[in-house]
Amino acid sequence: MTVHQKSAYTLGELAEILGVPYRGDPAIVIRGVGPLEAAEPDRLSFLANAKYASMVPRSRAGAIVVEPSLADTMDRPLLLSERPYLTMARAAQLFHRLPPLNDGVHETAFVAEGVELGPEVRVGPLVHLGSGSRIGARTRVYGSAYIGCGVSVGEDCLIYPGVYILDGCRIGDRVIVHSGTVIGSDGYGFAQDEQGRHVKIPQSGIVQIDDDVEIGANCTVDRATFGKTWIQRGTKIDNLVQLAHNVVVGEHSLLVAQVGIAGSTRLGRHVVLGGQVGVVGHIELGDAVRVGAQSGVAHSVEPGKDLIGSPAVEHRQWFRTHANIQRLPRMKNQIRELQKRVAELEGYLKQLRPQAEEDEVHESND
Repeated sequence: MTVHQKSAYTLGELAEILGVPYRGDPAIVIRGVGPLEAAEPDRLSFLANAKYASMVPRSRAGAIVVEPSLADTMDRPLLLSERPYLTMARAAQLFHRLPPLNDGVHETAFVAEGVELGPEVRVGPLVHLGSGSRIGARTRVYGSAYIGCGVSVGEDCLIYPGVYILDGCRIGDRVIVHSGTVIGSDGYGFAQDEQGRHVKIPQSGIVQIDDDVEIGANCTVDRATFGKTWIQRGTKIDNLVQLAHNVVVGEHSLLVAQVGIAGSTRLGRHVVLGGQVGVVGHIELGDAVRVGAQSGVAHSVEPGKDLIGSPAVEHRQWFRTHANIQRLPRMKNQIRELQKRVAELEGYLKQLRPQAEEDEVHESND
């Protein structure tokens, strides 16, 4: 979708740009987006879940994105979409404005010899551009960012303040890197000598980040020991994520906050790791694997599996185990009751034993 970047659109214009039908006055002017409960009359809102339909009559939004099946229940301007959440995301892009940054290169930026800047590149104050680096057309590098020697950054990228991209790393087109992230820090590689001392293994590889990747704030992507650490196209990474040396993340994967992946692990396409998931090194997670929050993955996983727990197991097994854990208090009481009854039976049997022995003596005398 081409982003037109206007301050206001009519309902008819939005319908045409977003490729969806509409109902209501096409001349209604929309100047932004907002939630159902707080949107003003010049804002577009959306209803992605029918259980919240009761909020629609109270909403002041100028128009609402809804599924076609709900259209007849609402007497107000609408955009009709089979995927309202997706349509709303695309509408929000039309109104989104990037943080301001002046044209050209700020006078306080350091630009080393051999730097190549594409058309319409913007470079903020106190930025460092190392020798031999290349910055693609229309890319924005905000203040205090550090771009090392021989770094390649593609077109239409956003490098936010305080980002560090170290020597030799390669960044594709339309990549977004948020503040505080370090790309190309040394991998954690050491060998132990005869005295138990740790000998550093030089980390001579790079990091490669493909097109349309977004990396959140305060993440760390270590360079490879040899070769490359590789984040493939379309992957989205949340804040505070650690990727170790030689990790490969497949296309269109999602890594949520505080994920940590140890060295040389490979993730397939469309993998989803929930918050605080830890993955050991030298394993492989297949395509479309999903791992629930706070899980620990210690073995390779076949494609399409859903895991949860630490150590992570298939989610059905985990839920059965968890259900049994929930039953433990009741089972504890049942065990106590059984122990009490067993003790009573043993006491009763002890009382019966002398009589039985006496009967046996009588029978033998007879």
